[in-house]
Amino acid sequence: MIFQVQQIRADIRDFQQSSGVDKVIVLWTANTERFTDIVPGVNDSADGLLAAIQAGAEVSPSSLFAVASILEGCAYINGSPQNTFVPGVIELAVQKGVFIGGDDFKSGQTKIKSVLVDFLVSAGIKPTSIVSYNHLGNNDGKNLSAPEQFRSKEISKSNVVDDMVQSNHILYKPGEKPDHCVVIKYVPYVGDSKRAMDEYTSEIMMGGTNTIAMHNTCEDSLLASPIILDLVILTELCQRVAVQLQGEEEFQSFHSVLALLAFLCKAPLVPPGSPVINAFFRQRACIENIMRACLGLPPQNYMLLEHKLQKNFLSHMSCNDKVSALKKVALVNGTSKPLTNGFCTHEDDVAYAM
Repeated sequence: MIFQVQQIRADIRDFQQSSGVDKVIVLWTANTERFTDIVPGVNDSADGLLAAIQAGAEVSPSSLFAVASILEGCAYINGSPQNTFVPGVIELAVQKGVFIGGDDFKSGQTKIKSVLVDFLVSAGIKPTSIVSYNHLGNNDGKNLSAPEQFRSKEISKSNVVDDMVQSNHILYKPGEKPDHCVVIKYVPYVGDSKRAMDEYTSEIMMGGTNTIAMHNTCEDSLLASPIILDLVILTELCQRVAVQLQGEEEFQSFHSVLALLAFLCKAPLVPPGSPVINAFFRQRACIENIMRACLGLPPQNYMLLEHKLQKNFLSHMSCNDKVSALKKVALVNGTSKPLTNGFCTHEDDVAYAM
């Protein structure tokens, strides 16, 4: 194992020298590996992982690439669903101050799911069953036909709705979540043209049921390709950002676990103790507001309170316009009681602006 790591490190150095690039960012796009068990003393710490590699213990190829990249000071991104970032890899990245990010490109079915479930839960509609079926015929599909590899994919695709469900404690009791089933089948004939079918069943008012069924045909690799570019570009940009907190002299970078990449990944890797956000537009707003902060702009929000208050609009009117506007909203029935917020309340619970 140690010789493989040394060879990868040499390849990274040779590439940087021969290409003349200033930086190298390594991104794993190879096939899904089987899920890695966390073994105490082997991969649960940086020292244990390095010792295991030195001793020739079993370590997944993607984790070997991650270790080699980190030791070379190169950011490493995992585009596949397996748990490359075992605790030992994460600890090593933090020690070396190197960015790592992942997991698994969010390209098609899961991206739609992160939008649709957020919409349903936010609208007060309770998804109770989500069934996702895929079949594809490329090498990824063939690899995922093995149960061990499929387990990695199932985990990365199944957890995408968790934070959206947990955000609504009225719809869902603690620990409650929808039935969520993911199926992937290998059909060689369809090649890279992946078929995805989804059924979302939800509870609505008075015990009713709402069902949404979707069919999506897409070119799997063409959806993933621009995500690869975006991940590398965003990672490199984050390497050039430093933040100085008010009252402190030193600047600091982002955490080594680059959670900002969550927007592009099915199973976002976040620093220990951080909330995992899968909702698509919340992830996008995070990136947008950080970019605005880099330009010295305030964070964007959609409250727009200045456009929703009557007094704000009345201040731009002439005196005659103000009188006319007040006449339109004044009510003649009921007994009014002035309030300090500029409104009058009536005994029949109707309010109008002063």
